[in-house]
Amino acid sequence: MSLYEEITVTLEDSYEAYARYWPAQGRSQRGAILYHHGIQSHCGWYESSAKILAQAGYAVLQVDRRGSGRNPTQRGHAASADQLIEDAHVARNDLLNLSGAQAYHVIGVSWGGKLATAAYVDDPENVASLSLVTPGLFPLVGVSKVEMSRIAMAMIYEREQTFRIPLDDPALFTIDPTWQQYIATDDLTLRHCSAGFYLASRRMDKTCAKLPQAPPVPCHLFLAGDERIIDNDKTESFFNKLDWPQCRITIYEKARHSLEFESHNQAYFAALLDFISQASAPIP
Repeated sequence: MSLYEEITVTLEDSYEAYARYWPAQGRSQRGAILYHHGIQSHCGWYESSAKILAQAGYAVLQVDRRGSGRNPTQRGHAASADQLIEDAHVARNDLLNLSGAQAYHVIGVSWGGKLATAAYVDDPENVASLSLVTPGLFPLVGVSKVEMSRIAMAMIYEREQTFRIPLDDPALFTIDPTWQQYIATDDLTLRHCSAGFYLASRRMDKTCAKLPQAPPVPCHLFLAGDERIIDNDKTESFFNKLDWPQCRITIYEKARHSLEFESHNQAYFAALLDFISQASAPIP
């Protein structure tokens, strides 16, 4: 029997987004968690961690981003950074309504860490903590100069034209052969995104850069020591400069980008749960 409910989150423009809501297990709910996935992934990639959090007493909402996962409409496309940030706020509202919570924690994995950061900068109210897992704020992997020229032209003339995401090798994500095979054969994995989405993502960088001006909140940065997708040095330096009183960094030296899929994942799950449990959040 599944612990989650399959629901629909209706976004501001009436887009119907697939989502999974995990009601808190046990006698009393300890809090609520909004969970953002990466550029290629979907909520199914992070089922293990969501299950552990729900079993620990947290209500968890995972939404497949518009155009990704189980959402076939406008595959790989987004109109703007503002639209994506507003989508995150709509998901937050649904989470608070479903759970009855007053505050909520946020988890953002990979590109979802960028979205989580931008949404927090835009509206930090009622956020109890930020858990940013190998966040895509400073990417190492990008499109070629030739492809970027094509994308730039499409941004002017055909924003919904799609381009391949330059993350074809599953070994970029994990050392584990079983999970590499899963990523390679997963029909729901997003392989292309639009010129509009690329532009939205780039413009979101400007919002993320304002994080040091946002009010401090308990924050946990998780990094992979054998990272191939993001720049760990730039990411760590950015968070060290925040000088927030409750900001910690954990590095899994032998892991690659998707901590969920690595052999150390039980330690990662435990650290994620421990941080959220300790973060200051009122009990609903």
